[in-house]
Amino acid sequence: MVISVERMRKSDAYTIEHLVPGKELMYRAAMGVYESYKEWGSGKVAILVGGGNNGGDGYALAGILKKNGISPEVIKVSEKESSDGKYYRGIAEDLGVPMFSFDKDTDLSKYNVIVDCILGTGFAGEVRGCARDAIEAINGSGAFVISVDIPSGMNGDTGEASVAVVSDLTVSIGYIKQGLVTNLAKKYIKALTNVDIGIVLV
Repeated sequence: MVISVERMRKSDAYTIEHLVPGKELMYRAAMGVYESYKEWGSGKVAILVGGGNNGGDGYALAGILKKNGISPEVIKVSEKESSDGKYYRGIAEDLGVPMFSFDKDTDLSKYNVIVDCILGTGFAGEVRGCARDAIEAINGSGAFVISVDIPSGMNGDTGEASVAVVSDLTVSIGYIKQGLVTNLAKKYIKALTNVDIGIVLV
């Protein structure tokens, strides 16, 4: 099923309020990303995280990878974090996952796999500052790129973007957002899959 960003937001909020805690949904999302890709052990992995729940998915994924024998590095594109994201950052740190902040001199070419958790479906408008620099660095890295929920910078309803991550694999969370299947999105998404994490549609 393909839905709007607004319906996804309402359904997510309803599910968290009545059925499944946000931390559990975040863990399910991260586990879904982990299970959607089979080549984690093929080389160095970087997870670029933003300040919202999309970034929280990245922190949760970092912990899952570490527990499964993969040693990712987390690169923070924002110093902000959601409350659930802070929880999973703590777990990843306790497991010994290296973390550092992105700047315009950060070299991403040494990574074989890059996970894009910078901007989620709630983003709309013009990408600026550090996020824009990070997106351009990802696109120039030569790595296999996995975008979580949506390529960062893309409008989730229209597929439009002034600049967006070009993903080899986009793992949509919950339900596919309508922007992901537009003609405009095709140049940013080479492969698309969806992970059901138990969100109830409202």
